[in-house]
Amino acid sequence: MRNFTFSTIIITISFFAFSFTSFSAKSKSKELLIKHTYVSDITINAVSINAFFKKYPKLKKYQKDVEDIYKNKQYKSIWYDDKSISEFGALLYQKVNVLKDQGIDKEMPYKEVIDQAFNESDNVDPTHVDTELLLTSMYIFYASNVYSGVDPATLKKIGWYLPAKTISYSRILDSLIVDTNRLNEDDNLLFNQYYKLKDALKKYRKIETDNLWQKITIDSANYKDLRPDDTAIAIKQIRNRLFVTGDLKQDSKSNVYDEELMAGILNYKRRYNLKLNYAITRDHINQLNEPISKRIKTIMLNMERCRWIPTKLSKANEYVMVNIPSFRMFYVKDGKYAFTSDIFVGNRLSETVIFSGMMDRIVFSPYWYVPQSIIQNELKLQIANDKNYLAEHNMEWNGGKVRQKPGPKNSLGLVKFMFPNPNDIYMHDTPAKSLFEFEKRTFSHGCINVKEAKLLALTILKDDPDWPPTKIDQAMSGEKETTCMLKNKIPVYIG
Repeated sequence: MRNFTFSTIIITISFFAFSFTSFSAKSKSKELLIKHTYVSDITINAVSINAFFKKYPKLKKYQKDVEDIYKNKQYKSIWYDDKSISEFGALLYQKVNVLKDQGIDKEMPYKEVIDQAFNESDNVDPTHVDTELLLTSMYIFYASNVYSGVDPATLKKIGWYLPAKTISYSRILDSLIVDTNRLNEDDNLLFNQYYKLKDALKKYRKIETDNLWQKITIDSANYKDLRPDDTAIAIKQIRNRLFVTGDLKQDSKSNVYDEELMAGILNYKRRYNLKLNYAITRDHINQLNEPISKRIKTIMLNMERCRWIPTKLSKANEYVMVNIPSFRMFYVKDGKYAFTSDIFVGNRLSETVIFSGMMDRIVFSPYWYVPQSIIQNELKLQIANDKNYLAEHNMEWNGGKVRQKPGPKNSLGLVKFMFPNPNDIYMHDTPAKSLFEFEKRTFSHGCINVKEAKLLALTILKDDPDWPPTKIDQAMSGEKETTCMLKNKIPVYIG
């Protein structure tokens, strides 16, 4: 899934929005001057590399990658031109100085030594060889953090079951040296949502710095939903918050719930995929009162998630994206939203995990094989209390397992969408349509319940002559399980 095209994200993200011209201007404004010391020769070889990592042991983990890079470069200098550190090297240094803009809070080992190579007023310089290898190590440090992010073991601990990536630092570096235009923002090299999140991170950090995130005060015990024409101090505070976040163009400072605020509330609810009405509930106030520090951490976390999404996703002929916190799924085909639907997902005890897979089949009128955990924790007690429980719920024993027969009351509804994965997660229909009336929809045992599941099947199979709507209707009659193997597998991303 993660190929070289995706791995080239790394530096595109890293150096986005910095042209060489703009860098020079910023460097002067911050008195970051490159030392001009004529370089006649830099000797890089296996001996000098070994000596370097003995001198700087905190960088030892980068040694193999550094060795690979210089082998491919015939041990020639990467970061020096005839007079000094190249502008490309200075640009890398500048980006490491503002690593927080990428949502990363880490410090480069021996950064103070690297600073000496760029500080004109500093009389202590590392040697040219040390500077060369420090910059190469800094490149790998930056690349591994911005592209790879957290390691696969950490991902599994936080419930992200995503495939590990293979990175060729040497190939990425070569591509940048050849084509400096790739230093600018490019949706071809990075999932475009990352750039939006980067802008949002900058915006929310400024809100935090300017102390504009003021708490909305309410009497929680006696709170009643606020509606148009109501008057309250909280309305004035809500108005200010919506102005700060950009949902309102101006702040009239009025404490009356007027038409202007109504429009702002709809903008706010649309952004969070809430029900589009004018009521302001206590849950909405609680959400608005979420500390901005937590909001910033969420943005940074989602920037990390974007690093794990292949850039080819936005160019794929079709794919399914499940957005867990917004309780929505999207089917994209030929670059356009072909279908969207509300969903409900796993509850706190059985949360829907984050992973990716390939949808290979659609099963109509499915059997539901009850998971062993449900049998042990729920079903055995029901059967013990009621011997007819299985028959009454259209269930039966099958090969030592319990399954529910096809039909409109089947827990999977009349269709399921399969993408094999070790977590046994899939999307399916549901007879419990009333649950979609809730804003927070965490009701399942981990699978993704789709409100408009039949329409999703019709949309996916729209261009398949072997599966016209009449055949789909017949297959969804609930009489027998029928499987449709997809001619082209569809990527599914859950996050």
